[in-house]
Amino acid sequence: MTVLASRGQLRASFLRWALVIVPAVSLLGFLSGRLSQSGAGNAWFAALDKPALFPPPATFGIVWTILYVLMGLALTMVVTARGAPGRGAAIAAFAVQLGLNLAWSPLFFGAHRISAALYLLLALDVAVLVTLAAFWRVRRAAALLLLPYLAWVLFATLLNWQFLVANPEAGGDRAPAATTRFEI
Repeated sequence: MTVLASRGQLRASFLRWALVIVPAVSLLGFLSGRLSQSGAGNAWFAALDKPALFPPPATFGIVWTILYVLMGLALTMVVTARGAPGRGAAIAAFAVQLGLNLAWSPLFFGAHRISAALYLLLALDVAVLVTLAAFWRVRRAAALLLLPYLAWVLFATLLNWQFLVANPEAGGDRAPAATTRFEI
C-alpha cells in the first residue's frame, strides 16, 4: 500500500483542524477589536471627520467576520499540508501578518495613533503579500482565500490615510506644542 491516508481521513483531519483554527483566528480578531473599543461606539472615533470612502459602520463587523473565517480556512489548508515544502515558513508568515493585524485596532482605536496605525498597515500590506506568496507555494487554494483579505487591507490602508488627512491633529502622534508664558 502506497497511500498514507485515505481521502476520507485527510478530509476528517482538515475538519478537525478547521474546528480549532477558524474559531481561534476569529476570536483573536474579535478580542482585538473589543478590547480596543473599536468601532462607532468609541467616542474619540465618533468625533473624527469621516472620509467620503468610509462605509456604513455595520460593514466592518460583517466583512471582518467573513475575512477571519477565510483566513482560518486558508491557514487550515496549509497546516494540514503535511510534508509540503515551505509549510513552516508559510505558517510563520501567517503568524506575523496576524500579529500585525491584531495590533492595528489597539493602535488606532485604543492609542489614537493614526499615523502609527498607517505605518503598521503598510507593514501589514507587505506581510499579507508575503503570506499569500508563501501559501501559494504550499496550497494555491489557500492563497486564493487570502485575496479578499488583501483587498480589504489595502482598502483599510487607503481609509487610514484618508482619516489622517481629514484629522491631522487628532492622531496623538505629534507632541503638543509647549508654550510657556512668563509675566514680569
